[in-house]
Amino acid sequence: MCTKHEACRSNKAAINPSQSTSCASPKFNSIRMASVESTSSDCCSSSSCSGGADLNDEEGDSAQASSLFNYSWKINGMDCPSCARKVETAVKKIKGISEAKVLFATEKLIVKSNDNAVASLVEQTILDTGFTFSSPDQKSSAPQATGWSSIIKQNSQIIAIASAMAVAAMIKPYLPQISEWLFVLTCLVGLYPIAKKAISLAKSGTPFAIETLMSVAAIGALYLGESVEAAMVLLLFLVGERLEAFAASRARSGVQALMELVPETATKVVDGKRVDVAASELNQGDVIEVAPGARLPADGRIISTGASFDESALTGESIPVERFTNEPVMAGAVVVDKVVQLTITSKQGENAIDRILHLIEEAESRKAPLERFLDRFSRWYTPLMMLVSLLVIITPPLLFAQPWETWVYRGLAMLLIACPCALVISTPAAITSGLAAAARRGALIKGGAALEQLGHVETVAFDKTGTLTKGKPEVTDVIAVHAEHEHDVVRYIAAIEVGSSHPLATSLVKYAQDLELELPEATEKQALVGSGVQGFIEGELYRVLAPSKLEFSLENELAQQVVELEDQGKTVVVALKQSQVLGLIAWQDTLREDAQKAVQALKTLGISSIMLTGDNPRSAAAISSKIDIDYQASLLPQDKVHYVEQLSAQRNVAMVGDGINDAPAMKAASIGIAMGGGTDVALETADAAITHNRLVELAAMIELSRATLNNIRQNIALALGLKGVFLVTSLLGITGLWVAVLADSGATAIVTLNALRLLKFKSKQG
Repeated sequence: MCTKHEACRSNKAAINPSQSTSCASPKFNSIRMASVESTSSDCCSSSSCSGGADLNDEEGDSAQASSLFNYSWKINGMDCPSCARKVETAVKKIKGISEAKVLFATEKLIVKSNDNAVASLVEQTILDTGFTFSSPDQKSSAPQATGWSSIIKQNSQIIAIASAMAVAAMIKPYLPQISEWLFVLTCLVGLYPIAKKAISLAKSGTPFAIETLMSVAAIGALYLGESVEAAMVLLLFLVGERLEAFAASRARSGVQALMELVPETATKVVDGKRVDVAASELNQGDVIEVAPGARLPADGRIISTGASFDESALTGESIPVERFTNEPVMAGAVVVDKVVQLTITSKQGENAIDRILHLIEEAESRKAPLERFLDRFSRWYTPLMMLVSLLVIITPPLLFAQPWETWVYRGLAMLLIACPCALVISTPAAITSGLAAAARRGALIKGGAALEQLGHVETVAFDKTGTLTKGKPEVTDVIAVHAEHEHDVVRYIAAIEVGSSHPLATSLVKYAQDLELELPEATEKQALVGSGVQGFIEGELYRVLAPSKLEFSLENELAQQVVELEDQGKTVVVALKQSQVLGLIAWQDTLREDAQKAVQALKTLGISSIMLTGDNPRSAAAISSKIDIDYQASLLPQDKVHYVEQLSAQRNVAMVGDGINDAPAMKAASIGIAMGGGTDVALETADAAITHNRLVELAAMIELSRATLNNIRQNIALALGLKGVFLVTSLLGITGLWVAVLADSGATAIVTLNALRLLKFKSKQG
């Protein structure tokens, strides 16, 4: 039930159908197949869910008037992105629709409207356009039938037309007149649903669909007395549509497999008893039990003893990983060796699988520049080719006294060949396959534009802490100078660091806890941006500063100790009481195991790497020498941004980071890449993310991007090349209508199957 004052959510989250709120308002009871929610333009307004509930004050009425209702459906029967555009175009024409978007990869239609009664109109429009729909979260209750009976049922129309044509061909020598009429009847019966759909599409705003071209060509062939060819054109068209549907389902197989990773039921532990519940009923804080071989229904944190988990479906890592008590585990992971109990940590619709699917859906709206160009190109290409075909039909007879039958036939053939299906699908098919292949490897790329940009990267800039290193520094040295004991240095500095989320601060506080030190109360704690931290203990000022930020010079012996520690790659700070040096504290962060391999893999691809860090030059040099990478040291967050901006002005730069302070630099780069374990801000800002924190996957992402760009070039060459050849041969009368359809359907199938090769992409870098 929707409450009057519901916690507000961002528009981005609201668009995600998996996060829809179930509303109990009677006004929505008739919308059985749609997933419905509403969002208000004012984040803090009332009735942010139903929008249909009665509000008792004027402020509520105002909020209701300004709210938008969000609906989503799963569209069945879409063979290619052009089908998605047909639905989108038709729905956008409905009065009251403010936004409509069809996500081909997940087969979802998402609609925003200020009218809460628009759902039935949308559903009727979907049906009128020739497609069917279902609930976006509906899973098939039974596995799809396979075998010959299923194949015959799915292709009954094609088999019926082919059989009728075979009978007509066999009786032609004996009963030519009956054979002729059988061909005509077969063509008309088979053409009826296609022509009906063409008319519906024309009414809904898509007058130049392939169905329109097909109907014109088939009727024209019948008019010319070419009944055999008209029937052949129809048969080849239907076969081509079936091939496109098969290729499209294969292209979406990665996304569908991802959706199936979350089980429908779970074992919930309530007061020591185990109860089977629907996975959709789980909430944060619930305790569940998962047996070996079963998948996690939601993100969780282990509360029993550790266990091994197979996370290959999410991360691409084939070797099971060990997770211990209080460690997080993602939804979709398989328990390998023992029964485990976990506490649910993800909200409904926000587990790891949901987040990946949401990113894939977002990615579709971020088209590659080449894809956007081909979309615009196809909009005027088809009408132009229809005009050219008309000129081919009328010009020779009118100006050169050529026979009308000959040029009508050639014009119709040219019309069929000119269909842009193969050209339009050449780019999105490759990009969808590329994105799916990346997701399988644990790399999330937010759309075609990012995938295309990755292929042009010339330099990769890495943040150090949390990216090249594990981001978990440990205290290695504590040197007392004017403090009575090393523990005094730790006690006072840990006291002013309590509450800080900085890795060095949390590490020091943990170090003090491990020593069982009692920390004094610190007040007026303040972070000194780019310098350190300060706070008051018993009225005296305590500070911790980087050596380079001190207002005075250290004694020679102490300065030498700082140099020695920094030469070892350690981060050193000076602990101060007022202006007196209490001592030194040093930390060291460990490199990721695959950092050196990742840098070397990039070099193999001809890509240079550079490390950006706020550490001092000596510490940075010690780290960089271990992995053979250039570096820029002593950089504040704004310095990183300026450096990346300067670098981006000269070449294509990818910025890889994990923290909030990396987000601006990611935006300044040509493309930003976040580590999956990083902050939400970094993940939101980035154009791509490595979910499993395996750095070597970066080179594989770039390889995949380059392979996708090559695939797109191949597809465009195939589509245009085949069309160019058959346009000439049709114009010269060498090939006829059935070859024209074969050229169009064949080209579409070839480019789609070529794009599917990307699903089996294997990186040379491992």
